Order: sequence, then structure tokens, then C-alpha cells
Amino acid sequence: MTAPPLPLLFSFRRCPYAIRARLALHYAGVAVALREVALRNKPAELLTISPAATVPVLQLPGGQLLLHSLDIMLWALAQHDPQDWLGRHDRQGERWVQRNDEDFKPLLDRYKYAQRHPMLSQAAHRAQAMDALIEPLAQTLSHQPWLAGARPGLADAALLPFVRQFALVQPEWFQAQPMPALQRWLQTQLDSPAFVAVMAKPSPPESPPA
Repeated sequence: MTAPPLPLLFSFRRCPYAIRARLALHYAGVAVALREVALRNKPAELLTISPAATVPVLQLPGGQLLLHSLDIMLWALAQHDPQDWLGRHDRQGERWVQRNDEDFKPLLDRYKYAQRHPMLSQAAHRAQAMDALIEPLAQTLSHQPWLAGARPGLADAALLPFVRQFALVQPEWFQAQPMPALQRWLQTQLDSPAFVAVMAKPSPPESPPA
């Protein structure tokens, strides 16, 4: 008997949006066919189904397309949510995700690529990113281990890849900051088996038989 086809995930290993989609799929135990995309040479298959050709894109076996990382996360949790991430994703969690995606991400890009935005110094871009998300996040986590309270939820996974990017721009500076709760929150997730699994480099495609 032929196995049913798997959902097809177009992804890029280091993209924070793709990372959080893969985290949710892994957490939910949803198997997918992973298609790693070279951003400078996007496959025609992706260009055909998604004119924007951004990742992640999840194509379900019935043909339905999920074109946004949060939609993929919510779909995955609707399949299986063993630790009740959705049950703890309240309006406050939604505001954290909105703050990350709308306010913090543009500032993170300016900090990360400060040479492209010379109107301000890298330190000034960093300060804006700190004000937008990092400092409020650190303050909240100083009172509770997770954004959802005592246990992790969707917002923790959704913000993780972006805070990781921020920390990697100047890692020594980040580690020197008096934000132990935020640093612990970040490292706990980076050390988790789920994150290690979704960040594993995909195997190269097999060569066709001679």
C-alpha cells in the first residue's frame, strides 16, 4: 500500500521565519518533505506556487498553500499540540509576536546590516532594537520563565529565532549584558533537542543512478 504524500515544506535553514515554522512542525510531530531553498537560485516549483517566493511555504497534499510562518505554526498545532502551546497563547502572546514581527524585525535587520543603514551607528540601531523588544522581553522573563508563564507556549518558539539573530550579531556584547533571565530563556531553547533537530543541515539530494 502506497503511503500518503507528505506536506511539502520549502525552507531555508537560517531564515528565522522558516526556523519557527520547522520548530512548530517538529513539536507537533508532523512529518514533511523538506525542500531546502537556495535563495539566489529559487526552484521553479516554488516560483510557480508562490509569486513572492519567500520561505517558508507549506504545500499540503490537497494543494492548499500556507505562505506565512505563523499560519504554518497554527496549522501544525491544530494537528497535535501535546504541551498545549495554543491553550497558553492569549492576547498577550499575540502582542509579543506582533511586536516582534512588526516593530523589532526591521530594527534587527538594521542592526545586523548596519553598513547598509549608515544614517545611524550600529550601536544606535542596536539600542532601538533593544527598546523595541529585547529590554521588555528581559523584564518579563525576570518574573516568569516563559512568555506564557510557567510553561512554554507558541510565542516563545515564534520569537526565539529572532532573538537568536540579535544575540549572534555581537555575541560577546550580548553575553555581557545584565539580562540573565533572557539569556537563560534563549540558551534553554537553543540547547533543546527540538531546536538542534530543526537546525541540522539537510542531507544533499541523492544523485540519480548512473
